[in-house]
Order: sequence, then structure tokens, then C-alpha cells
Amino acid sequence: MANRTINLTEPLYDYMLSNSLREHEVLQQLRQETAQLANATIQISPEQGQFMALLAKLIGAKRAIEIGVFTGYSSLCIALVLPEDGQLTACDINEDWTNIAKKYWQKANVAHKVNLYLAPATETLKNLLGQGQANSYDFAFIDANKTDYDDFYELCLELMRPGGLITIDNMFMHGGVADEQVQDESTNAIRVLTKKLHADSRVDVSIVHIGDGLALVRKR
Repeated sequence: MANRTINLTEPLYDYMLSNSLREHEVLQQLRQETAQLANATIQISPEQGQFMALLAKLIGAKRAIEIGVFTGYSSLCIALVLPEDGQLTACDINEDWTNIAKKYWQKANVAHKVNLYLAPATETLKNLLGQGQANSYDFAFIDANKTDYDDFYELCLELMRPGGLITIDNMFMHGGVADEQVQDESTNAIRVLTKKLHADSRVDVSIVHIGDGLALVRKR
């Protein structure tokens, strides 16, 4: 037993991966291609992808939202566990990165589950609300421009059904949130959102130590 979360050393991290990670072959291929890009480090870790997919399965998610697709690793993790008639609304603005994502969605036979919107996410989410889709989504993953996180959160909260789950990435900002000398706009935005989530009576919330910190937010 432990009365606090233990530090994840490299040997322990390797042990965890070798004894728990069940990475789909196409996810492995996508991760290998993404590793060749200059921005490769913004991709989520494979264990985080597997964890989020498990959460989506646990709540029986059928309709999901992703804000920030990059090359499609997280969206592929979620699409793989959605039912055949499930739908993932994927929001991004970068066509080059999402072209890679589309290739792997096709390769994994889940492209029919993904609706990609190449437009600012706030615009896409507001359009969904305008179409009467409030309270109709089960799961969301937010991993994009940190200074827009609060807007993304509020819009996703409207779109989630009661009991729906919003997951929010980069809650630790590589440790910067706990360092008062770090005062950049993105880190401060995460600090503000963290305090808001902690006090928000509309939701249940927990921040877990996986990847760069992941907030789990359940709509009441």
C-alpha cells in the first residue's frame, strides 16, 4: 500500500508498458510514423490512449468528441472502441497532420466512424449546439490550444449527456503548473481551469498522473 502516488521511474515505466499495454498494430505503425515528425512529442503516450479507450468502453460511449487531432493517435484509440454505428467528431485546423490521421483511420477500418472538421473547434462545437445536439455526447477529449481550454470545456459540457465524461490533457504542463516562476499564457490558463474544475458543482472531477496529467470530468 502507499498513502501517495509513487514516482514512476524508467524501470517501473518500462515494466508497466511491458505488462499492460495492448497496442493495436495500426496504432504502433502510426506512432512510428509520427515519431519522425518535428512535433512528435505532442502526441499522447500509448498508455494514455489505452486508458482513455478503456474509459470510453466503461461508460458505453457511442458519440465522442476530440479537440486536437494531430496525427490521429488518440482519435484512433477512441474510434477502435466505439460501436460500429458510433461517431467521433474530430476537430482540428491542420490538414497536413490530419491527412496522416485519415490514412490510419482507413487502415484500421474505422474511417466510417470519424467525422473530421477542419475549422476552429469553438466554431464546430457551437454549430453542433445550434443543431440541437446538446446533452447528446458521451465522451470528449480536449488536447489543443491551452488558452482556449475554458471555452472548449464549457462547450463540451453543454454537449455531454449527464454522466458523460470529458478528459482534458496537459494538466501538469510538464510540471510547470507547480512552478510559480513559470508564468506563460498557456500554463496560467491551465492553472485557472484547474481551480475552476475543482470548484465546479456541475461535475465530478479527478486529475490522474498519466502522460502530462489528465483531468477526468464527469457531468452530473
